[in-house]
Amino acid sequence: MNDYLLSLILGIVEGLTEFLPVSSTAHLRLSEALLHVSGLAPDLTLDNGYWKMYSIVIQLGAILCLPVYFRSRIAAFLATFPRGERGDRTPLTHPLGLVIVAFVVTAIPSFLLTKVIGKHLENLYIIGWSLLIGGIVMWIVDAMHAKAEAAGPSAGGGRIHTWKMEDMSLGQAVWIGFCQIFSGVFPGTSRSMSTIAGGQIAGMSRASALEFSFFVSIPTMVAATGYTLFKSVMGKGENPIGVSQIDAHGWIVLAIGFVVSYIVAYASVAWFMAYVRKHGFVPFAVYRLIVGTLVLVFAAKLGG
Repeated sequence: MNDYLLSLILGIVEGLTEFLPVSSTAHLRLSEALLHVSGLAPDLTLDNGYWKMYSIVIQLGAILCLPVYFRSRIAAFLATFPRGERGDRTPLTHPLGLVIVAFVVTAIPSFLLTKVIGKHLENLYIIGWSLLIGGIVMWIVDAMHAKAEAAGPSAGGGRIHTWKMEDMSLGQAVWIGFCQIFSGVFPGTSRSMSTIAGGQIAGMSRASALEFSFFVSIPTMVAATGYTLFKSVMGKGENPIGVSQIDAHGWIVLAIGFVVSYIVAYASVAWFMAYVRKHGFVPFAVYRLIVGTLVLVFAAKLGG
């Protein structure tokens, strides 16, 4: 397959799946296997330095769409920091403060577990089971909140008591940050699934949990991908590749993946925000069950 076409396809896969609760990691691994990736660099596999750099670069493309898409919300939050719109917030309980709290709760354990995360990242059995278990959890949690979602905030009571991100508590942010750790340790869990399901369990509505998922992903993903990319280009860590080793062809392949990932991710976020408010997360849970089963079958064939 032509390298440029391959980069186009992988950019689309990354952009579509990065912010949906279906695990972009699982989809990129499956894409590599199904497309028999071998053209981006000599002997290209998951262990190849260029491929690792490429997957980070297209993920950064997807991340970039968030501050652009939410630019008006970010501007409003910055304008009201630290007291908030109603003047009843503190630096820790303001929406921006809560994002940082969730990030810190996730980042410290994730950094300490870097070796464990790296070891699990390419294990298809872990990815498959994480997809399945995460799908079941998402289905159950969303079904439990469906009645309250349908009734809306005017009904009062029920399982939901936080309908807007501005009304979140410090405890909810800490809990969501803790839930995100699972997505790092067990690839296939999906960072967005962990955040969304964790938020719903803590009494948040679909819309507020989803929006917080997007906001907290900005520092979380920038830190994770930036750190990994830095180690790669500086010749540190496993399978490093220096910038000087990439030729013009390699840079074009990276650029295609980056731009395509950004455009597709932007459209995906816009669609997802509108879809979830009306339909919930159950369709994504079903999709996870199907893909998780396929991954396990595929892993069994490779092992057999």
